[in-house]
Amino acid sequence: MFKPSVLSSAVAMAITLSAHPLYAQQSSDDTTVSPDEVEVILVKGIRGSLARSVDLKRENMQIVDSIISEDIGKFPDNNVVEALQRLSGVQVTDRGAGEVSTVSIRGLNDVTTTVNGRNIFTASGRSVALADIPASLLNRVDVYKTRSASLIETGIAGQIDIHTQRPFDFDTSKLVVAGRGIHSEQADKTDPNISALFSNNWDIGDSRFGALINLSYAETHYRDQSVTAGAMMPFATNNPPAGFAPYEIIRSTDGRASENPIWQPGLEAGLPFAPGSTFDVNGVPTEYLLSRDAVFASDLTGKRERPAVNVAFQFAPNDTSEYIFEAFYNGFRNESYNSLLFSFVDWWGDVGDDPNISLFEGTNIIKSRTVGSPYMFTSGDLSTGKTDSYVYALGGKWLIGDNLQLRSEVVYQDTQYDESFFAMRTERVADSITVDFNSGNGIPSFSFGPATDLTAPDQWAMAQLYDQAYSRGGDALTFTLDADYMLNKGFITNISFGGRYDKRKASEAQLLQDTGLCNSGTAACQLASYEGLLNVNNGFFDGESDVPTSWLSTNGYYIRDNADMFRNIYNAETGSNLAIGDQRLLAQTFAVTETTTALYAQADFETELGGRLLDGQFGLRYVDVDTDMAFAGNTASTGASKVLPSLMLRYNLTDDLLARFSYGETLRRPGFAQLNPTINYVRDVTNIGYGTATGGNPELEPTESKNFDLSLEWYFAEGSTLYATAFKREIEGFVVDFRRRVIHDDGEGEYPYILNQPDNASNGKLDGYELGVVYFPKGLPDLLDGIGVQASYTILDSSQDIPITNSEGTVVGTDTTPLFGVSDSSYSVVLAYEKERFDMRLSYVWREDFLNNYEAAQFANPLGIYRNPEKSLDFQLSYNVTDNLMVTFDATNLTNEIFQSYYEYPSTHNFGSSLFSRTFALGFRYSL
Repeated sequence: MFKPSVLSSAVAMAITLSAHPLYAQQSSDDTTVSPDEVEVILVKGIRGSLARSVDLKRENMQIVDSIISEDIGKFPDNNVVEALQRLSGVQVTDRGAGEVSTVSIRGLNDVTTTVNGRNIFTASGRSVALADIPASLLNRVDVYKTRSASLIETGIAGQIDIHTQRPFDFDTSKLVVAGRGIHSEQADKTDPNISALFSNNWDIGDSRFGALINLSYAETHYRDQSVTAGAMMPFATNNPPAGFAPYEIIRSTDGRASENPIWQPGLEAGLPFAPGSTFDVNGVPTEYLLSRDAVFASDLTGKRERPAVNVAFQFAPNDTSEYIFEAFYNGFRNESYNSLLFSFVDWWGDVGDDPNISLFEGTNIIKSRTVGSPYMFTSGDLSTGKTDSYVYALGGKWLIGDNLQLRSEVVYQDTQYDESFFAMRTERVADSITVDFNSGNGIPSFSFGPATDLTAPDQWAMAQLYDQAYSRGGDALTFTLDADYMLNKGFITNISFGGRYDKRKASEAQLLQDTGLCNSGTAACQLASYEGLLNVNNGFFDGESDVPTSWLSTNGYYIRDNADMFRNIYNAETGSNLAIGDQRLLAQTFAVTETTTALYAQADFETELGGRLLDGQFGLRYVDVDTDMAFAGNTASTGASKVLPSLMLRYNLTDDLLARFSYGETLRRPGFAQLNPTINYVRDVTNIGYGTATGGNPELEPTESKNFDLSLEWYFAEGSTLYATAFKREIEGFVVDFRRRVIHDDGEGEYPYILNQPDNASNGKLDGYELGVVYFPKGLPDLLDGIGVQASYTILDSSQDIPITNSEGTVVGTDTTPLFGVSDSSYSVVLAYEKERFDMRLSYVWREDFLNNYEAAQFANPLGIYRNPEKSLDFQLSYNVTDNLMVTFDATNLTNEIFQSYYEYPSTHNFGSSLFSRTFALGFRYSL
């Protein structure tokens, strides 16, 4: 039974409501709250929020870590994702565009996201984009690492439940207005982040009515800069095989060689790179060198906006019933311009007398070289994205007699994401390029010969045009009914049961119309013909490497604003048939209707063992899913049902020492796009000799996980804890891609492609340990009184079995690799100091390198792309000027880290290096 601990008056204000049994918010694991135990606690400050999270961890039946708002509207970070990385076992990744966007729980990113217990999603996805939810709207966030039968069955990683503010959280009226100016160092812009909350409650006779509105608007300018050494390919030495030129690239298949293929692309470990390594060319063992096919630089700038509104009405007509209506809107607007500089470094036809080649010591890998007459291009890419998501919920709670509580809710949500991409390339042949693929610390450097001016318009020609649009949408109607029956005595203390019916629709549509070179020599294809078409960046990469700091590219904003003019020009000059204006209709790629019915029953129990309390919970959840799909005129249907057991045991070894054991089963459903059997073919864009093709698989089944957890938790002081958890995940049916070589006629003739399609072809496991502590010492000298620490350390060991296929698609073996996104170790340390009118926090997070994704299976480098260790140092300070006015200062990424990746071997196979911005923010918060 959940009974919040009472915090000291120094860190919390306890507001005891009348004995209304339904005023308290229901916890999302359906823990029952009895009338005489309801106490709503508003925590303030770092120490208060951490103490409350410790109480929630201790009293919840499941293993839960929480982040509590330090004050109304004051969440500890710029967004939810950044705040979550401070919890044990939680890692974040996909940093870019001024933020991090992806959350993993114990290394797995299949997370169920809920708001106030309601499953929400973005567009056609399975979960919500957590970064789109403003932190200023939140009361708290709970991270469930185990699940009861009453919780939604999906998400093998866990569940993240976001709690917004509600009017009954406050005793009377509440007004909070907050604003911050956030300065991004790389973008050199200062952006607003503002929010406002108004809430009030009224007693109307014996009834009570409350209303709340919470508004938020955040704007972010960003600049991301990256330099990348391209993929590896084998090259001939200066003593080439017959029919080949010195230093010529040797493709996997070549009409001059009898072997087909000469070498196989997409090997897990890549081609051997020991000195003297060979493969057969026309039956002759032939030495080769490995080198990159290209180098490129990206200068991405953009602006993002996030408006959000939360409205809630609560009505309690009497002591035995309560009703709530909530409407939640979150929006996303993004406009980004990428200025791309790309140069091939694989040309052999202009080697010259001095190719200036040096190797990494003890390898056949080229470290640096000079290439004459390389083909290069720049591209001005403009991307726009817009999301509007709405959630409406109407629910009620009813107390029937002294023991039975019913809860029911109907929820409707509608979400739409629209995206466009418009880009124009410029091209030229440079006089030469000299490149060092790893000039130091994994960062490449390169420069062009004296005859190449990267900013001169007359040295560039208009090239390809890319015109694309995407639309993704979804809606859902959900009905839930839950019941709790409290027993007055006996082994079983509470019985819960209920059901959930959810009808989900998702669809995607796209328009892809790209065209070739505009190089006819007419005035229409001359860059100088269009005032405003060209853009030159400056100050690229902050002097971190010897790379070009400026180059010319097309202005993405200009070509977007004059899109139909350029479509007509390319139609006339290239013979293309680009749709214009209202003729640009998106073609639906798929539409899915998924109906889920779930029933559950669970029981809470308690007894004594050895004179100590042993309690727990056991339950069963039955879920049935029917999916109807339509893809490009084809239809398919599939269904699955499963019974998922769960068991939780808690044993009080002492008054302050608690042991838990948990067993549960969860599911991961395939993404809707993974079910799409339509195959998309993309021709070769890097002169590799074959293209890529991707498609889905409507026969995919859910991935299943069996989850074991064992924890020991010591609550050695008020608001303090030391805990350790061991856990194990046994996962069956991971979806992995099968690769094979196919020949496809795309209307321009037959062409070879490497085709990727998903299948439930892999099993995996994840074992690990979590250690954590929250501690504010007492009895320190006055100056040190108020110091505290929140720290956690996570160890993970993961593996998955991935089938190996040859170029014909036949399985020829199995590779064992780490799970994607799993760092073997990570830690977080937060040092806090709270004193009278001010508090401050210095936090540092670190995670070990990890396998992030697989490269396209076209190249000779290892398939896996790993991320280097990632870290961030952040600082926060708050000062209460008066009882109602607070000022704040925040700083992120203080050490200005460079984020990097590599192909399996970091010292010789470096890949990308990226600069992301530091931010500094000043703000205020006024409450009344």
